[in-house]
Amino acid sequence: MPPSFYKNRNDPRPAIVHSAGYIENRDTDCTNLVQIQESVPSRETIPSISIAHSVSKRNWATYRFPANGLLPRIGLSIAVEVNVVVCKKSTSRNSRARVIRKRLRLRLLRFSALVAGVSLLAAPLRSQTQRPDWRAVVREYAEARDWISAMRIVDREAAADPQDMDVRAWRARVLSWSGRLPEAEKEYLEILRFALNDPDDWMGLAGVYSREGKSEDALRALSRAVELDPQRADLHAARARALRAEGERIEARMEFQKALRLDPDSSEAQAGLISLRGEPRHALRFSEDNDLFNFTSTNHAGWVSLASQWTQHWGTNFAGSFYERAGIRAGKFSAAVTGRSHRWGALTAGGAAGHDNGVIPKSEAFFDVDHGWKTGENNFVRSVEFSYAQHWYWYRQSRILTLNGTAIVYLPREWTLSLGATGARSTFTGTAAEWKPSGLARLGFPLANWSERRLSGNMFFAAGTEDFAQIDQIGRFASQTYGGGLRFQISARQDVTGFASYQKRNQDRTDTNFGLSYGIHF
Repeated sequence: MPPSFYKNRNDPRPAIVHSAGYIENRDTDCTNLVQIQESVPSRETIPSISIAHSVSKRNWATYRFPANGLLPRIGLSIAVEVNVVVCKKSTSRNSRARVIRKRLRLRLLRFSALVAGVSLLAAPLRSQTQRPDWRAVVREYAEARDWISAMRIVDREAAADPQDMDVRAWRARVLSWSGRLPEAEKEYLEILRFALNDPDDWMGLAGVYSREGKSEDALRALSRAVELDPQRADLHAARARALRAEGERIEARMEFQKALRLDPDSSEAQAGLISLRGEPRHALRFSEDNDLFNFTSTNHAGWVSLASQWTQHWGTNFAGSFYERAGIRAGKFSAAVTGRSHRWGALTAGGAAGHDNGVIPKSEAFFDVDHGWKTGENNFVRSVEFSYAQHWYWYRQSRILTLNGTAIVYLPREWTLSLGATGARSTFTGTAAEWKPSGLARLGFPLANWSERRLSGNMFFAAGTEDFAQIDQIGRFASQTYGGGLRFQISARQDVTGFASYQKRNQDRTDTNFGLSYGIHF
């Protein structure tokens, strides 16, 4: 028996408050004695609820309610010890003691249930306070472009549970956001080995494919995502964007319409439909060109062209050109047809004929093959376009064949670098054929941007004869040409282009060239 109990049940002394922090309470008839101890221990203390009662001065029984795992979550430890001492004096008093014990047990059970409930409710609150959601932390690091910290968190979560596909999906997202596209693609493919039916993973993989320039793979991944969940408007909108990038305008419009039916408030679907409806298919251009020579009279030229994109695969280009050289006028008409394939590129074939008057070729024929490759928007070289062309010129007294190869490198911030090489085979009446090389380098760059209005420029250098479409540009001479130009986009449907160059030939001959063109898109 605890030493705090006094043996005289009729002890009239009041309750004693001990230094340990508990209260010793005695009733005057020695029916029950209750000790209650409350404390708030340190975090290392393992709390419990202890209930003890006695049916005699020598026979003790203890009731212990474990609170480990509950109370530590709220930082509170409550130990309750109830000692009931029953004096064996009479049967009535024994009965009364049993009633008191039952009441105490009921109250203690209620108390323990209350403590357990408070512990369970407080646990998640304390957990959130101590440890924020790791996803929110990853988002914050991603917004700050702190990819190292973001990857450290997702790697930690992945190490804790390697089979958690949600964690691995977040890891793939961070890899994609940070530009580590090959690793992101590998991670998504690994996830899809175990979870084939998550449309978000397929959409994430499609985003990686799109940035890598794998447009067909991106479209297939988005089609799979739409199959898994056809009721999601964002999936239809994403597939519509991929179709639009592939030139599939009709199917893209249908997908945007599906997205709008599923979500009438989708601004993305509304903007997509507007972009498809408003994209021009024709370009009408008026151009004028002048050559100022130091050894002969001035040349003037002008032309009007109409380029049309009838379908995603077929386009045409028609042009009428007019020339004046030393008072002699000439003109020609040219036509070309272009076929496009997302797999093979573009092929253009055409010809020209007109009234030459010894100034321009009597007839022409040409073809051009063009193909491009995307390397990824996060690389220094975003994409590369290569074209090969052959052009035949038939003058009255000469025939010229040119073989031309051009590579266009697309760089960040809309910069471009063009490199071209030409081999010209010239045959004049009474002379043998002769090959002559020439080359061109051009650098394009943006200058300013005001909403839809944009100003861009270019500089170029050429070595060799640059233009074989006029008789004064052919022959046995060497040249170096320096020039540049400006393009001002007035709106999405209008632009103005100006250019100028200076050509220095052998025998101290020069050619100063300048011109202007205006385009309307509709």
